Amino acid sequence: MRDPEKTPEPFTSEKEDPQHLVFVIHKHAATALHYDLRLQVGKAMPSWAIPKGPTLDNKVKRLAMRTEDHPLDYRFFEGVIPEGEYGAGPSMIWDTGYYIAEREISKGVREEISEKDQGNEVMKAGLEKGEIKFILFGKKLSGSFALVKTKGFPPGKASEKAWLLIKHDDKAAESGYDAKDYDFSAISNKSLEEIKKGG
Repeated sequence: MRDPEKTPEPFTSEKEDPQHLVFVIHKHAATALHYDLRLQVGKAMPSWAIPKGPTLDNKVKRLAMRTEDHPLDYRFFEGVIPEGEYGAGPSMIWDTGYYIAEREISKGVREEISEKDQGNEVMKAGLEKGEIKFILFGKKLSGSFALVKTKGFPPGKASEKAWLLIKHDDKAAESGYDAKDYDFSAISNKSLEEIKKGG
């Protein structure tokens, strides 16, 4: 558990976009470098750690491990989590923006749920089912995605938290897209190394 006296991050959830559900992706150099996708659902942000980072390549599926929910205001945090704290290391706001929930109405056909409260209910139901679909409107990522809970992969206990992040084939799809090629903050333009050094 993080200590709010030591860790410079917000713990409240008062600042809310009245029209949209929001998201953030943190690039986080903790024990291992990974990307944390956080999607607003209600007053919290369910989160997934993506070891290889998200991609716009619709032919590539990324492993996404479900982690603890975060407070809504955590989407504003960029900085260094001190040594001795959970997740110690630099954390960058790699991408941020809003999203619209989607619902599959027939095989391969999805409808946008642009009304926030209705979209929130669709996301809640999808999380319980183990499958959510959404359109990202970010500074680096855009277009339609799905997060789908895996069954029996990877082997062992880890499979309980394992999901796959899938990019749907749309106008935003981009072959060969690699998150590692974009090592700069979406809000400060700093690299992870610059954030680590406090520059």
